[in-house]
Amino acid sequence: MDKVKITFLGTGDSIPTKTRNHSSILLSYKEENILIDCGEGTQRQFRIASLNPCKLTTILITHWHGDHTLGLPGLLQTLAMGNYQKKLKIYGPKGTKNYLEILKKLYPITIPLEIYEVSNKKIIESPDFIIETKAMNHTKPANAYSFILKDKIRLDKQKLKKYHLPNSKLLQKLKEGLPIVFNKKTIKSSQVSYTEKGKKITFILDTIINENAVSLAKNSDILIIESTFLPQEKALAIEHKHLTINDSTLIAKKAKVKRLILTHVSQRYEHKLHHVEEEAKKLFPHVSLAKDFETIEI
Repeated sequence: MDKVKITFLGTGDSIPTKTRNHSSILLSYKEENILIDCGEGTQRQFRIASLNPCKLTTILITHWHGDHTLGLPGLLQTLAMGNYQKKLKIYGPKGTKNYLEILKKLYPITIPLEIYEVSNKKIIESPDFIIETKAMNHTKPANAYSFILKDKIRLDKQKLKKYHLPNSKLLQKLKEGLPIVFNKKTIKSSQVSYTEKGKKITFILDTIINENAVSLAKNSDILIIESTFLPQEKALAIEHKHLTINDSTLIAKKAKVKRLILTHVSQRYEHKLHHVEEEAKKLFPHVSLAKDFETIEI
């Protein structure tokens, strides 16, 4: 199965630091390059990471706060100047169309856009993957997103040899789960194949703890989630509708995720990030703190 690559372009909160830019994450799979949020300075992060923004196919906006969207005008203008050849799809919560119309009035955005306001639904389905969204609970309309690679039927070469099956269109039928007739014998797909399990990656940014977060993240191989505050700032987290480390790890436990990655950590912890990670590991074993320009593959 082709790998999914995640590149963290920005892992800070509303105030950037020397080492952490505003929120932005790039998911790459085959020809798809999907940007989750576009905080201020994202296009420069592309340059530092030696990535080409003109390969973008889709942008998923979690919500319209500045630290998640102020990089959009510059990025869209850069795409235009880079002779961007595709129609860029942008998905976001309620208000997304209006906000983008305002940006078009302020800045010369000339590339073709397809803009969708979405909530609580499957928003993209291809032969290989699905993207789903659910509404979160923040100070503005907000979404979280899951990228789900579908299970694949794989043919077992040894079993194919057993039946002396040639390399022909018959193999495609077997891959599709259909039976075939060869040498006057019916061969079921299950006799010569196995299922390669898909993968699920969930992105939950600004929100307070809610059941939609748990249901969207259910059985994720990787959950990337905001963890703005330490537990002692619980009152502040509630006031600003953000998650504490305790909230994030609780969502991960309830959703039975395999791996947890924390992002959007408050700049107030810049000089004790090791402490943030240590506290999280006490609550969830397979957890790490995302860093700008870190990449992972699954």
